Amino acid sequence: MRVSKFNNMYQLTLWPNFFPVNCYIIEEQHELILIDAGMPASFKGIVNLLNKLEKPLTNIVLTHAHGDHVGSLIKLKKEYPEACVSISKRDSRLLRGDKTLDEHEPQTPIKGGVPNNLEIVPDRLLKEGDQVGLLEVVETPGHTPGSISLLDKNNKAIIVGDAFQTQRKIAVCGQLVPLFPFPAFATWNKEVSLDSAKKIQQLDPEILAVGHGKVLVDSKKHIDRAIVEAETKMNKDF
Repeated sequence: MRVSKFNNMYQLTLWPNFFPVNCYIIEEQHELILIDAGMPASFKGIVNLLNKLEKPLTNIVLTHAHGDHVGSLIKLKKEYPEACVSISKRDSRLLRGDKTLDEHEPQTPIKGGVPNNLEIVPDRLLKEGDQVGLLEVVETPGHTPGSISLLDKNNKAIIVGDAFQTQRKIAVCGQLVPLFPFPAFATWNKEVSLDSAKKIQQLDPEILAVGHGKVLVDSKKHIDRAIVEAETKMNKDF
């Protein structure tokens, strides 16, 4: 597993040259926060880094409920039973395998692999503005109805799950990247995704950390370009 460090954020990448799957560890003064749980094969690398950092893991936060973001969750919870598992209230339903839509939501099918009634109950259900350590929850639906991002205001960094991808090129989720199309295939609603991308843009992050691909530093110009490309493509489609 490849490990890259950006200020107090560690990116852990499984299969970096083939199918990069990222999770993140945030090192705060007295604790560690894990963002996403990757694939089952991510478990060993996550535990190795946690042991090296020698601080307690207090929180496991899931940006959304797709299988490549929750793959080692059960093993991690058994290894660290005191860690608080958090996810948005909306995506907690996906953890149970419930793909039904609410009446007010766009009636496009929820896509991507979700657990078949994952045998774990979240300890905390997150909403806009909640804090996990020094991280602020930002609701960024689109890839799934309950996708969230985590904003570190001190370092102007944001971990966005699959709201963007940077593998092969930066793109708003739902926009097809031919050499790495998988996030697009698993996106619930492209229009909602674009709205969330613009919300992230307004936060003006300097560091963009994604579920698939490298961390982007000085990310504003890249985010702007991806949004323009997504808008242009969607306008053509209409």
